[in-house]
Amino acid sequence: MKRAVLIGAGSIARQHVSAVRACADRVQLVAAHDLDRARADAFCAEHAIPRAHHTVEELLRAERPDLVLICTPPASHTTLSVQSLDAGAWVLCEKPLCGSLAELDQIEAAEQRSDAFCSSVVQNRFGSGAKHVKRLIEDGTLGRPMVGLCQTTWYRTEAYYAVPWHGRWASAFGGPTMQLGIHTMDLFLWLWPDWEEVTAHAATLNHQMEVEDVSLALVRFGSGALASVINSAVSPAQETVLRLDFERATVEAKYLYRHTNADWRLTAPPNAAWEEEATQWATIPEDVPASHAAQLAGLLDSMERGERPLVSGPEARRTIEFTTCLYKSSASDAAVRRGSIGPQDPYYRSVSGHVT
Repeated sequence: MKRAVLIGAGSIARQHVSAVRACADRVQLVAAHDLDRARADAFCAEHAIPRAHHTVEELLRAERPDLVLICTPPASHTTLSVQSLDAGAWVLCEKPLCGSLAELDQIEAAEQRSDAFCSSVVQNRFGSGAKHVKRLIEDGTLGRPMVGLCQTTWYRTEAYYAVPWHGRWASAFGGPTMQLGIHTMDLFLWLWPDWEEVTAHAATLNHQMEVEDVSLALVRFGSGALASVINSAVSPAQETVLRLDFERATVEAKYLYRHTNADWRLTAPPNAAWEEEATQWATIPEDVPASHAAQLAGLLDSMERGERPLVSGPEARRTIEFTTCLYKSSASDAAVRRGSIGPQDPYYRSVSGHVT
């Protein structure tokens, strides 16, 4: 039985409590911490968590956890992840994992020191529909990838961005690109991992804040495929769409915050010789919704095997590097190639290019 602790008792922490309960035969939540002592005490009482600790140092020293669940605002993620890794614990950290490639390098250095791993919460990869499509892609069933659409068009009010850490580069690391669309972009870039170049525009159209509330990008892939990526916090008719056009079929998922098998559809060309075969491709053998619980279960599998979990290291870097290139492209009005942002580039130190 793995021992887990939780840092940060805000609203997202409830998702982590539910995930632990769904895996109760494998992990137990033994303690929690929040900067607000009263909130930590109340959270532990509400969720029957045995102990509340009033400093992170005390939490890690007293509990010696196997796993730390980080549910704090983004600006603290890197420090807490490194601190937890250095204490010998694995980490499951809320998105976005960090605000720069430099911070990601700090986390990876801590992994090497500790022989533990840090994984970012992007649960859309862990639904059975997404896993099924990944298998179809990898075994060549669908043929060449050609055209993609990755769309996160959501709506957020002024009240949402009035939360002190929202809407600021230093504390939120961006607008809907980092805070909302990162889930769908991560899923997209996991399914089509060979992106090479991004040309993007971002703007603040409907909110009074530092960061963008809309971004659009054209992405070129090593396979020759092209894709459009849209992130929005100004769209009253909210929708998440992932559409992938392959040589032999189109795969679509339409949902809002999380997907189930019912949200996926596979369509072959009319009168295609493989139309009957495509009916079988569309059959997903199990139905596991994308959720924190599904990702936690996968992480526990990795812990038991002693291997790197799925959304960590190079897999986490792919999405963080993509968002960084998107922001740099928007600011420079030029295409940005993957691998082009090195330690001397200000965008290496911050996705915004100007926050130290």
